[in-house]
Amino acid sequence: MSEPLSPPSPAFGDDLLASYHFDLPDGLIAERPCAVRDACRLMVVNRAAGTTGHAVFSELPDLLPPGALLIANDTKVAPVRLLGQRPTGGAVEFLLLTPVALLTAATDPATGWTSAPAAGLLRVSRPPRPGDRFEFAPDLAITTVSRGAYGHTEVTLSWRGSLPEILSRIGHVPLPPYIRRPDDASDRTTYQTIYARDDKLGSAAAPTAGLHFTVELLDTLTARGFGFATVTCHVGVGTFSPVRVPDLRDHAMHREWIEISPETAAAVAQAKRDGRPVIAVGTTAARTLEGVVRETGAFAPFAGQTDIFIRPGHQFAVVDGMVTNFHLPGSSLVIMLAALAGREQILSAYGQAIASGYRFFSYGDAMLVL
Repeated sequence: MSEPLSPPSPAFGDDLLASYHFDLPDGLIAERPCAVRDACRLMVVNRAAGTTGHAVFSELPDLLPPGALLIANDTKVAPVRLLGQRPTGGAVEFLLLTPVALLTAATDPATGWTSAPAAGLLRVSRPPRPGDRFEFAPDLAITTVSRGAYGHTEVTLSWRGSLPEILSRIGHVPLPPYIRRPDDASDRTTYQTIYARDDKLGSAAAPTAGLHFTVELLDTLTARGFGFATVTCHVGVGTFSPVRVPDLRDHAMHREWIEISPETAAAVAQAKRDGRPVIAVGTTAARTLEGVVRETGAFAPFAGQTDIFIRPGHQFAVVDGMVTNFHLPGSSLVIMLAALAGREQILSAYGQAIASGYRFFSYGDAMLVL
């Protein structure tokens, strides 16, 4: 028996999923990135003034408040989309969601095979049963353990050799489904931030606001006195899974792994003492910064999981502004922006973006919310 929806509140409009839907022409969905990372368009949303402006991303240093500290997500996207076939010929697709860097593996010295429990999204021609084995290469396979809703599947991941090398050889870049083309060699570079760390391998989607940064832009930010530090959020289904309930108060986010180092925690604490704004580069960085406060009750070094769902009514403890892309209608990411800037202001800005031909989603243009 399902639980009843939460009773209405005076702010029910903010709590209603339908309040975050809008019509987006297919032609505004970016299939390819901008030829130069920081040459994309940048909409500037000023919350206090209630205004929007238009710039180019390379002008970011001219638009940020003096002394602002930018916090970015240094996770690395892995080629974790695996394509194969059943022995009978049916197609098999598996998106590995457990970050490679966090796999708990054991190797059988007799066979040389390494195994680890993992989770992912499995698409097959007929429902799998526990114990079904699917091979994607002679040295990589999964065995199903249990099946959940919407393709979520617990598996045993098995490989022989170096898993990052195997994934690099046979895996596909996990482009989101609204990009209606196969991934190619260029996506290995363009769907990765320039500051992604090899030891943070495992995201199933890119922290896309960071895709616009170049080495030259980071150098300019440093020379102009802005701070830049990183956190880690291994992007998984918690970020990109759709909201499926009409009342946001009934939505449960999936947990994602987040990390904040002592150095970043100290940098944020110093910025707060100095009265300098903390600007999250992307919704995943914002989720990490706010998530650690949710999980611990304070802001401090942390490594663990969070299922924080940031929606209107959330009181931001760390984040003062955000650099972000333009997101899917009704997504938890649009809802997070509404929590920061107000639903009406964000939807008005999105309406202006559509009218002005801004490019949307992962490879699209950017927004700065101050």
